[in-house]
Amino acid sequence: MEEKIVKPIWQEEFRVRFWDVDKTDQLTLSGTFDFFQEAAIVHAEHLGVGKKVLEEKQQAWILSRMSVSIERRPRKDESIIVRTWPRGPEKLFVLRDFDLLDQDNTVIARGRSAWLVLDMEKHRPLRPQPIVEHMPLNDGLNALPDGAQGIDTEDDLVKIYDRQAGYSDIDYNGHVNNARYVQWIQDAVDPEILYDANQMRLDINYLSEVKPGESISLWACPVKAKKGTWAVEGKHFDSDIPAFRAQLWTGK
Repeated sequence: MEEKIVKPIWQEEFRVRFWDVDKTDQLTLSGTFDFFQEAAIVHAEHLGVGKKVLEEKQQAWILSRMSVSIERRPRKDESIIVRTWPRGPEKLFVLRDFDLLDQDNTVIARGRSAWLVLDMEKHRPLRPQPIVEHMPLNDGLNALPDGAQGIDTEDDLVKIYDRQAGYSDIDYNGHVNNARYVQWIQDAVDPEILYDANQMRLDINYLSEVKPGESISLWACPVKAKKGTWAVEGKHFDSDIPAFRAQLWTGK
């Protein structure tokens, strides 16, 4: 039997399709999150720590924080290369980095995510070391060293709109998909700001899950200390408990 070759860095080529772009024919932030999410899921399965393996142990990966910085937005029909790799544990988190390259092998987007290993029965995070001890660490390969940090709430948030989680928002884990939150964030700011942005960055903390039928109120305001940055927060409609907290920089 041929021995499996473990790939410490996963790489896939995609083409930017019309559903990945906005009216400027440029890749959206949520589209970038979709590409990164897809590559992360496939690589976790390749490394033997995917969804099915963890479910057998009554455990699950939970995305806690993610940061994506786009230096150039690729256009519709452009071929891109998505790479992802684990970076090992940091306290209770397991870090995973990403980058996105164009056909000239120029990095045009970078990302960092922080994941928790959840005990599904007790709904509590576990020490990740037993899960990641056989995973590659990729020491020194840092895509976005300042990413996946905690975000403080802003005092001047203004309610923008309410949103109920429907069928199209829910992923196979039974709650709103992480990239769907990014679409909600995009809808909370002036679209002209997004159309005009050639570079952008989103930092997001996922704080509590949103299940089918639950309603979320979206709040936003400019961040006074960071020019060109918007704070966006989603709160459970009935309790005001935050579901996510984010900062979006567009330079505008």
